[in-house]
Amino acid sequence: MNPSLQNPLALAGRVLLSLMFVLAGFSKIGGFAGTVGYMQSKGIPAAELLAGLTILLEIGGGLALMFGFMTRWAALALAVFTVIASLIFHNFWAVPEAQKMVQNLMFMKNLSIAGGLLVLAAIGPGGWSLDARRRVGGLATA
Repeated sequence: MNPSLQNPLALAGRVLLSLMFVLAGFSKIGGFAGTVGYMQSKGIPAAELLAGLTILLEIGGGLALMFGFMTRWAALALAVFTVIASLIFHNFWAVPEAQKMVQNLMFMKNLSIAGGLLVLAAIGPGGWSLDARRRVGGLATA
């Protein structure tokens, strides 16, 4: 791989990974009652509180990824969140036969996203990021 592509590809990867979370967070704001109701239907306790925290994590963590700010921590938090949410909301092993294929696909898609997030947590955000700018200025490490 051409080293000159590393930073633009890392930026593109961060933006693409972050879009799902940022858009989902804003969608939950617009449909807050529906989100809470869906969470309650899955047996989630304190659904209103957890829906609010989910919105904060999705938008805050998504934007952190997008801009490469505290990237490793944001990626790790979103990876853990994604796996937990997948186990709860895409439990293909416990749905009617007609839903199994779609839920399995959603589950596997989320595991793949979590994998990408873990890679990002391991290797960092690349040079075109706020973390890299902070590191150069001596303020913090990524």
